Amino acid sequence: MKKVHGEVFSSATQRVLACLYEKELDFEFVPVGMRTGAHKKQPFLSLNPFGLVPAFEDGDMTLFDKGTQLIYDGKKMAIASVWMDVEAHQFDPAASKLGGTADAAAVQEKEAKLVQVLDIYEVRLAQFKYLGGDDFTLVDLHHLPRLQRLMGSQMKKLVDSRPHVSAWCADILARPAWLKVLAMQANN
Repeated sequence: MKKVHGEVFSSATQRVLACLYEKELDFEFVPVGMRTGAHKKQPFLSLNPFGLVPAFEDGDMTLFDKGTQLIYDGKKMAIASVWMDVEAHQFDPAASKLGGTADAAAVQEKEAKLVQVLDIYEVRLAQFKYLGGDDFTLVDLHHLPRLQRLMGSQMKKLVDSRPHVSAWCADILARPAWLKVLAMQANN
């Protein structure tokens, strides 16, 4: 049985859960008490010596056997890799800091960066349904936690003011796999 050890409010854990739901895989969720520091102690450290959630257990590590195809070969994967890099180094650093600080100057700086990224996304999404092309991929999945948070904040205006970004956001946030992750949060 596959096991995900994590915290349902962790964006990293949310990405893994969404991926498993997209792949229609059965798994057991094992909550890790991050508030109590359980992720920095044994037995969790035997699963992830860096003390970061999530940790994943699976005897044969077969992740891509059914459900939504999230990775591809060749040119399609090269394009997806570029956009995953953009998410990790441009979108996520800006989006993750918004709403988490009272420092007005820091908020303005991150908002300005996010505006730049969303303008680029708007151009891309005017050409394709998803950032990686015409199919939902890991690129889009990686955006789910931060987009969910943005859509519940005053930064929603930045998404809503861009019709293609807004449509993409509505599409991916309504995916059944993501709704299952949100249901897990609601139950904790």
